[in-house]
Amino acid sequence: MLANLLLAMVMIVATTVTHLVFLTGLTWVMHKRKVDEGIDDHILRPSLVIVLVVLGLFFAHAVEILMYAGLYHFLDIFDTFETALYFSTGTFTTVGFGEVVAGSDWRLLTAIESANGFILIGWSTAFLIGLTAKLRAVEHRWMKGHKD
Repeated sequence: MLANLLLAMVMIVATTVTHLVFLTGLTWVMHKRKVDEGIDDHILRPSLVIVLVVLGLFFAHAVEILMYAGLYHFLDIFDTFETALYFSTGTFTTVGFGEVVAGSDWRLLTAIESANGFILIGWSTAFLIGLTAKLRAVEHRWMKGHKD
């Protein structure tokens, strides 16, 4: 049980730092592109920014899922890496289909992955909602400035 907890804590730290790096990178890119200052004459720009951020968030979660799958593969919990990846995806997203399960020795670690994924997905959702609100305000200013 102690090994489960220690590995879980290491994974929580690793995935949280990974997520922070991705969100910081997305914020830096948006800042460099001056996303919140204006959209010039391109009303589609906010939509493109949202799509790119969603893809960036999806990639961040994919990396985090791969981190857990890599650990499961390293620990030889599953027969193949594909099975470890499938299990990790279902667990991280809290879907948990149930046809693939880890042995009882690793239940605590896999349960904590689920909580970790839930929190990181929530963090991404909050980030995306904040960005969307900011872009809507920019779009509103653009619309006011382009009235006939």
